[in-house]
Amino acid sequence: MYSTPAAGCLRARYLVYFQYLGTDFNGVAAVRGTQRAVGVQNYLEVVLSLQEAAERLNSVVPVKFTISSRTDAGVHALSNAAHLDVQRRSGQPPFSPEVLVEALNTHLRHPAIRVLQAFRVPNDFHARYAATSRTYLYRLATGCPRPDQLPVFERNLCWALQADCLDVTAMQEAAQYLLGTHDFSAFQSAGSPSTSSVRTLRRLTVSSGPTSPFVLPQESSYGLQVRRMTAVLVAVGLGALTPTQVKVILESQDPLGKHQTRVAPARGLFLKSVLYGDLGNLGKRRWAWEGVPDVHHSG
Repeated sequence: MYSTPAAGCLRARYLVYFQYLGTDFNGVAAVRGTQRAVGVQNYLEVVLSLQEAAERLNSVVPVKFTISSRTDAGVHALSNAAHLDVQRRSGQPPFSPEVLVEALNTHLRHPAIRVLQAFRVPNDFHARYAATSRTYLYRLATGCPRPDQLPVFERNLCWALQADCLDVTAMQEAAQYLLGTHDFSAFQSAGSPSTSSVRTLRRLTVSSGPTSPFVLPQESSYGLQVRRMTAVLVAVGLGALTPTQVKVILESQDPLGKHQTRVAPARGLFLKSVLYGDLGNLGKRRWAWEGVPDVHHSG
């Protein structure tokens, strides 16, 4: 999967944390070919191909990002992660993670992306497969008959609902049925390429804030699964489903069930953090929306 370092050259692997507003992107993964759509990864890799950045990093091979967690078009990340290799010429020591962060941020061409931190990691480290948990946050706003009634700063950052309120107690009851290790096939899209739909949901919390409720669903390798689960919980909050029906949906393992056609909009979903147990949970941060607890998933 990775090229062998050239003779006499030193390869260093880095774990990089970055954030982005997903509104303008076709997801996080790079879009290859002649399509006009672009992913966050395209911008990150373009930075490393610029002459100024390439000269500063002085890598003898092209630098590629291996993304930890894919996000769909329109989904945001407070903190996603990736690993990359920089291979320097003979006699040149690895540069510091701070130099990497500065070089990336200095030459980034999109204002909605920022690199947060970088760490040296072992050369066999893999940003996707080494992750031990991921945390997602979903934001809702109630009492919005029309989307244009939202403050301009919220219009691409939450799901606007016409209902004045949600039954948070019923949503919390329904959430209990999703905790633990289950086959979450019922919340996957039909024909999903995932090799396994078994996940462990350690914690799921529904809470209301001064202006909107927050739903924190399970993490999945596919953001669509997260959004389907959120939509079902919102249906409970609206009274369209009962909490026990969520248990029935989960146990059906049927992605084509009538209730699974609901999908929460991408704009309300945030990847909050990616943790690595063997590395001391590098990059764990407390972001905005203080008081909202984390929900962790492993698998």
